[in-house]
Amino acid sequence: MKKNLSVIISGMPAVGKTTLAKAICDEFGLKHYSGGDALKDIAREKGYKVGDADWWDTKAGLAFLAERRKNPNFDKQVDRKLTQKLDAGGIVVTSYPLPWLYNGALKIWLKASVQNRAKRMSNRDNIPYSKSLNIVKKRDRENVALYKRLYGIKFGEDLSVFDFVISTDRLPPEKVREIVLCIVKQFE
Repeated sequence: MKKNLSVIISGMPAVGKTTLAKAICDEFGLKHYSGGDALKDIAREKGYKVGDADWWDTKAGLAFLAERRKNPNFDKQVDRKLTQKLDAGGIVVTSYPLPWLYNGALKIWLKASVQNRAKRMSNRDNIPYSKSLNIVKKRDRENVALYKRLYGIKFGEDLSVFDFVISTDRLPPEKVREIVLCIVKQFE
C-alpha cells in the first residue's frame, strides 16, 4: 500500500464509519484518526484530563462539549488537525465535513436510512431502539445545521465531492467491508 494514501470516510451518525475505517487500517497498515480524536487532542491542550470513549459523558467531557458549542473555532481547529494528518498520508480519517474541505484523498460516503442507523446504534450501545432513533435524528439535525453555518456545506445532500457512495441498508457489514477494501486496493 502507498504510505501516502489518504482516505476519508464520511456519512451520517451511526452508519458504520469507524468500523469501516478500522477495517481499512487493518488491511492496509494505515493509521486511523477521527474528528473525535482531534476534539480530545484539543481538550487536552485546554487542560482537560481526557479519558476513554466514555469520557464524553463525564462532567469534564460535558463541560468541554458545552464550551465547544459556544465556540465555532473548535470545529475549525478539528478540521485543521485532520487536514494536517491527511497531508502526511498513510491515514484513514473519519469526519463529517472534511470531504467538502479537502482535496487529494479518496472520499467514501456511507449512507443508510435513519431506521437502520438507529438499529445499529441500539445494538452497538445497548440502548432501546426508540432512544437511539431520537439520538440519531437529533444528531442529524445538529450536524446539518452546524456545517451549513460553519462552511455552507449541504451535509448529507450534496454528495458530488465523493469518489464513491455506498448504501449499507441492503448489505451486511462484511459485504460493505469487502466492497470498500476492493475499492481502496485499486488506489495502492
